[in-house]
Amino acid sequence: MHLNMEKIEHSMVSTNGINMHIASIGTQGPVILFLHGFPDLWYSWRHQLLYLSSVGYRCIAPDLRGYGDTDAPPAINQYTVFHILGDLVGLLDSLGIDQVFLVGHDWGAIISWYFCLLMPFRIKALVNASVVFTPRDPRCKTVEKYRKELGEDFYICRFQEVGEIEDDFAQAGTAKIITKFLTSRHIRPPCIPKETGYRSLREPSHIPSWLSQDDINYYVSKYNKKGFSGGLNYYRCLDLNWELTAPWTGVQIKVPVKFIVGDQDATYHLPGVKEFIHNGGLKKHVPFLQEIVILEGAAHFLQQEKPEEISAHILDFFEKF
Repeated sequence: MHLNMEKIEHSMVSTNGINMHIASIGTQGPVILFLHGFPDLWYSWRHQLLYLSSVGYRCIAPDLRGYGDTDAPPAINQYTVFHILGDLVGLLDSLGIDQVFLVGHDWGAIISWYFCLLMPFRIKALVNASVVFTPRDPRCKTVEKYRKELGEDFYICRFQEVGEIEDDFAQAGTAKIITKFLTSRHIRPPCIPKETGYRSLREPSHIPSWLSQDDINYYVSKYNKKGFSGGLNYYRCLDLNWELTAPWTGVQIKVPVKFIVGDQDATYHLPGVKEFIHNGGLKKHVPFLQEIVILEGAAHFLQQEKPEEISAHILDFFEKF
């Protein structure tokens, strides 16, 4: 699929004490803000930026703090959801944008849930992908909970150890890490024993048709420059987020929401997630949840794997408002 990527404009915005890189297209119309996850970049939204701008939306996709061409502060505690939201609010303010439609995926989905929880008046509606809203459990910290349920080798637990996982990624090589993450279709919770690490994972025998060598090269060029620490620090702030968000325990998300997840996505198969989505748990915490879409045959990086479907789902939902 040939994409007219030169239509997308790139700029730097000064916000919340950092310089943030944004990709944008379209000058008129309602604004859609796209938030990427790990190990990702603004680039994962390339299809949606081009399509939705062609039907009248102004589309903005930043590299989040720590990623791509955006600054990466060295201190781990600079990656809480409050820092990330501070960056995004500052970005919107500097562009003179009051309210946006929001689209999130993976960590971008987590940030989006918090955005709607903490500042619902800035969001018209949300399309969130892959990661469900997790209500804060006042009895147990986030990482502790994962350790209990999924063990020490669960990737989020492994990501806590500073330096060790960066070394492991470096030994594997950036191209292998990016390709492995983007193309993984295992529905088991990702558990990587320390002894073998990511360096021992086999590279996929072929790249799927929805991903090109040019795509992988783009990711590799950015991660070779920046490293993975910025993105990993989001995971390392999970327990700090848990502490800081205590005052919002039990608060509902009062924004219209459409939630999309691939049926081959490991996040959909984590213990209890399916039941939470389908038995009313998600709706209880997100009362304005209007649609749940289980995308058949799609794994985690669904906006790249099934770009036309995801673009159509976003458009269909936002057109209602």
